[in-house]
Amino acid sequence: MTTKKSAANPSAPFEAAQPIMEWWTKQWMQGATPMTRMQLAWMENLSEIMQQEARFLSALAEASQRIAKCYDTNQGDPMKMNECYQELAKEVAEHHMERMKNVANLSHDFRARIWEEI
Repeated sequence: MTTKKSAANPSAPFEAAQPIMEWWTKQWMQGATPMTRMQLAWMENLSEIMQQEARFLSALAEASQRIAKCYDTNQGDPMKMNECYQELAKEVAEHHMERMKNVANLSHDFRARIWEEI
């Protein structure tokens, strides 16, 4: 009689174990969720750092293009080349200072996010 029921319903053992599986999954996820949130905070911070670096590299590429254009247009005039170079060096230095300020803030933001998750 038992064999006929199990043959008729092959998922009966799974259905019987379903409540314990749900309980175990819930308990397991409660332990994993804080670590997952911490990893998410770390990855968000990493993403912000990468975006900041991409903006800085973009500014460097733009400065390189502008110095090349300046060289093409003012090839024979060292004074104009000097002016172009000084202007671009100042802009790159400003971008770098902004980058360093953002990097310093990211450290504090990351610590705040971690503390929120703890």
